[in-house]
Amino acid sequence: MHLQLGFKSYLIGKMKVEQELEKETGRFKRSLHHALDGIKYALLHERNFRIEILVAFLVIFLIFFFKVKNWEAILLILMIMWVLIFELVNTVLERVVDILKPRIHPYARLIKDLMAAAVLITSVVSVIVGIIIFYPYVRELALLICFY
Repeated sequence: MHLQLGFKSYLIGKMKVEQELEKETGRFKRSLHHALDGIKYALLHERNFRIEILVAFLVIFLIFFFKVKNWEAILLILMIMWVLIFELVNTVLERVVDILKPRIHPYARLIKDLMAAAVLITSVVSVIVGIIIFYPYVRELALLICFY
């Protein structure tokens, strides 16, 4: 009898855990769906985001083409991530400011300008890092082509 109660409690506990896991999985799927909707929106409506995605694919191609060192690849991927994140945050803030309308407060335009400056700085630094990393590989390739 005692074993039956223990097994029954075990089954009930297991069912509760499975139900909770199922709820969490559903929440995660919804969350992932919303995130993908955000990326889709940015791709459809934000020209700069599309350009940055194209540059990101080019950089990833160059990572494999030149077989860069692991730490260089990690740094380049992190730079790509930062540019894309800043662009998305910029888009969010622009939409919020658009809701508030620039005539409501004089800082509305300033907020947009400051966020655009943050994206610009991130992009410029990323390009500099990319040049520093890829320059030796491009130079070596150019020398091979010249002396071939």
